[in-house]
Amino acid sequence: MLAIDLKQLPTSEELPDSDDTPVDNEDQNFIPNYLLFLLEYLWADRMDWCFSADMAVYHITGKNPRVPVVPDGFLSIGVERRKLSGARRSYVTWEENNIVPIMTLEVVSHTPGSEYDLKQSVYAKLGVKYYVIYNPNFWRRDGHLPFEIYELVDSTYQLQMSEPFWMPEVGLGIGRCEFPSDALGREILSWFDQSGDRCLSEAEILRERVVLEQLASQQKIERLTARLRELGEELD
Repeated sequence: MLAIDLKQLPTSEELPDSDDTPVDNEDQNFIPNYLLFLLEYLWADRMDWCFSADMAVYHITGKNPRVPVVPDGFLSIGVERRKLSGARRSYVTWEENNIVPIMTLEVVSHTPGSEYDLKQSVYAKLGVKYYVIYNPNFWRRDGHLPFEIYELVDSTYQLQMSEPFWMPEVGLGIGRCEFPSDALGREILSWFDQSGDRCLSEAEILRERVVLEQLASQQKIERLTARLRELGEELD
């Protein structure tokens, strides 16, 4: 690695926000964005995290700090929710108190993207604790599992076999599930609690509340009807 003058590092305003490489399937955007939107609800009161999709991550562990790695999705904890009260154009580690993402996500596409070698090496060197590779369509081609999560142990990634996989530093697990209320029955990734139950979105919780309220109302009607019949009332 070349010696880097930390005082001469570029600012986020000088750096591109991505590598301009187009995705070749909609899941590369849909999967990480679903995780983001769910997290927006689960952590609505927290201001110490950042989850981004297809955003450049600039770091100083490579040959050139101007060359980023661009995960399909990544999560950082312990950073400002909105950088300078606005939206980040990119994630520049030297402007984030050198906090690197705790989790990165790659959704494997028709065109192999070095998810199992080059990017894995970059994330390990960067110090990303958890690396998720989601490969529902091309896992046979690649000789891997459809869902793999690696944990960094002593600077080396070790494949973890439990799913959903619990990440104590994050306070959430991650795993596969069927997209809720989806007519197509699509599979997605979602967050899970420590018991292994899928975290529900705000819309799902509201629907469940309505169902419970309707059930409670029906039970009240049935109890009232039974009581009136006990009193000899004739009911239609």
